[in-house]
Amino acid sequence: MYKRVLLKLSGEQLSGKFESGIDPERASWLAEEVKKVSDNGTQVVIMVGGGNFLRGAQIAGHGIKRVTADHMGMLGTMMNALALTDIFEACDIRTRCLSNIFAEQVAEKFIHRLAEKHLRKGRVVIVAGGIGRPFLTTDTAAVSLALELECDVVLKTTKVDGVYDKDPYKYDDAVMFRELSYQQALADGAIMVMDKAAMGLAMEHNMPLVIFNADTAGDIARAAAGESVGTTVK
Repeated sequence: MYKRVLLKLSGEQLSGKFESGIDPERASWLAEEVKKVSDNGTQVVIMVGGGNFLRGAQIAGHGIKRVTADHMGMLGTMMNALALTDIFEACDIRTRCLSNIFAEQVAEKFIHRLAEKHLRKGRVVIVAGGIGRPFLTTDTAAVSLALELECDVVLKTTKVDGVYDKDPYKYDDAVMFRELSYQQALADGAIMVMDKAAMGLAMEHNMPLVIFNADTAGDIARAAAGESVGTTVK
């Protein structure tokens, strides 16, 4: 069982039955899945995306600077983090929301020692604002945060069972990998695990990644316990 894990939740996973925004029922279900991990004694850090509201790279242009667009995306992660914090607390999970962008009225400022303090007290720490800088995805922020807080693994949840050699929604003969090397994931353009900056950072510091389906009940807890779930990149 891992002592401390970084769970990467995409914004799309929080939209649930809606096309955008937050589905409270879906978020509550995820909270119960995370509670299993916390109750087992594993410390949990969550990096949340904001794609259910907007993606900076997609709206940049036509007068909107890329830096501004990325800042807007960070605000999307903030909305998700605030909602998750309340829902987690309602599910009896001690939770703190920390932010890498300045938002003292609604969240604590991310400080390394403060995050460590919350984790050691058994609180789930949800981090908003990505890495706080433009041109970097929340995948890269997740790996960076996992390294900073000395997590044992990055658990990246998706809507498929793992990493395939091609799109399983389009090809019936798609084959899922149980294990991949960093080099394989970087070299093969058909294998989309994380963006190259995130993958390169994980490879440089030997941070293992586990990619699996967030919709399967119990899989977050199994992954946090070190069981074979989805695809492991190492």
